[in-house]
Amino acid sequence: MIVLKATQDKVLSALQSVCGIVERRHTLPVLANVLIRKTGSSVQLTTSDLEIQIRTTAELDGDSGSFTTTVGARKLIDILRTMPADQTVSLESSQAKLILKGGKSKFTLQTLPAEDFPLVQEAANFGPVFSVPQKTLKDLLSQVSFAMAVHDIRYYLNGILFVAEGKQLSLVATDGHRLAFASATLDVEVPKQEVILPRKTVIELQRLLSDAGGDNQPQIAMQFANNQAKFSFGGMEFVTKLVEGKFPDYNRVIPKNHKNSITLGRAPLLASLQRTAILTSDKFKGVRLNIDPGTLRVASNNAEQEEAVDELDIDYGGDSIEIGFNVTYLIDALSNMSQDMVRIDLADSNSSALMTIPDNATFKYVVMPMRI
Repeated sequence: MIVLKATQDKVLSALQSVCGIVERRHTLPVLANVLIRKTGSSVQLTTSDLEIQIRTTAELDGDSGSFTTTVGARKLIDILRTMPADQTVSLESSQAKLILKGGKSKFTLQTLPAEDFPLVQEAANFGPVFSVPQKTLKDLLSQVSFAMAVHDIRYYLNGILFVAEGKQLSLVATDGHRLAFASATLDVEVPKQEVILPRKTVIELQRLLSDAGGDNQPQIAMQFANNQAKFSFGGMEFVTKLVEGKFPDYNRVIPKNHKNSITLGRAPLLASLQRTAILTSDKFKGVRLNIDPGTLRVASNNAEQEEAVDELDIDYGGDSIEIGFNVTYLIDALSNMSQDMVRIDLADSNSSALMTIPDNATFKYVVMPMRI
C-alpha cells in the first residue's frame, strides 16, 4: 500500500514540524518513531516524549484506505533531506517495513506497531479557549527564554511563567542570577491564567510559531487544565505537561527607585562587552563596569594576567559606581533586544541592576552583581 506520495519539500515540512521533540536515545525505542496514521489522502503525524505530544495533519496523496504504523523519525528526515525539494517521494508499506522511494533511490526502514506508541493522556477538562497572535507570543518568548535555568534542581525555574489576565499577557524567566520580564497588551480580554511552561515546550514553540505580522496575522489558540496546556496553530495540535511548583514572586525581585540611571546605545554597549569578554576566563566570566560622570569603562582580565579595557562616552551625572557582572548575562539580554537605546538603573555596587527600554514598560531585565 502506498501510504503517501508527494514532493520531498511537502513531506519533509510536515515531518519537521512534529519531530523537534524526538530524542535519538530513549528508554522506550518506539518514542524515537513518528506515528503515521493514514485516512484516505489525509496523513496524521504524531510524536511524543511522554510529556509533550505534537500532531499535524497533511494532505499527502497515496492509496485510499486506512493504515497506521510507526517509523524512525530522524532517519526518515535525514534521508529526505538528501533528496531534491521538487522530487516526488513515496512511502509504501510492505511486511512490517516501510519503503521510501525517490527518483532511483530506495530505502527499506524497520517499523514498530502503532499500538505500542504511548499517546499522552489528555486532561478531561480544559478551560476556555482563547487566541493570541502567534507573533506576539513568539516575540515575548524570545525576550525572556534566554534567562531560563538549565537542569536546575529547582525544577520550576527550568521553564517560563505564563501570566494572562484581562488584556495583559506577561512572561517571566529566571535562573536565580538574572530575571527577564516581557509583557504585551492584547486586543481581547483573556481568562486569568498563571502556569509554568517547561523549557522544552518553550523551545519548540519558538521554533514552530509564525512571526508574520500584518492585519491577518496567524493566531494560536490556547487551553489550560490543572497540569496540561493545549496549543492549536497552523494545522498543529501541541499538548504539554505543565511544571508544578511555585514560581518566585518576580515583582519583589524587580528593583524600584534606583537613583542612578544611564541611557546609552544598545549596539555600542553590546560591542564593548563582546570585546572585553574575549579576555575573561572560561570559568569566570566577570567584567567590571566603572561608571563615572561622562564615562563608562568596561574592563576584564584572566589568569594569564591579560587585560582588556574599553571606554564609552555616556550622558551621566550620577554617583561613581564600580560594579561587576557575569558578562554573558549582559550580552544575552542586549542580543535579544532590537531597540536602539537601553536604560540601566543602578543603586550601588552591591545591588541588582535593572535594564529596560527607555519609555517602554513592557521589558525588564534584572541582573545580580558579582564580586570581582
